[in-house]
Amino acid sequence: MRGNTQVSSEVKAITSPEQSAQTVRHLVTIRIVGTALFDYQVRKTTDARIRLESLATMAQAQGDLTDDEALVVAQVLANPTNSIQQLQGRNHV
Repeated sequence: MRGNTQVSSEVKAITSPEQSAQTVRHLVTIRIVGTALFDYQVRKTTDARIRLESLATMAQAQGDLTDDEALVVAQVLANPTNSIQQLQGRNHV
């Protein structure tokens, strides 16, 4: 949104405190869910998966995660991964 009042020669954006708080909340949500997503992809443990599922579900229920962002999480969770323990247990030739 652009304001009509010009203090300088530039037109400056005007953001309400509510919009700013909502943006900050969304960015914090992305950071938390993103960290859980990264942790799940690296560790591939049941605990990491449960944490990711729980955080994504709560964030979406509160409206802090967009449908597109929730879809990314769902796609990652839909692809079964081998745990590190299973990979380490294999004999490689």
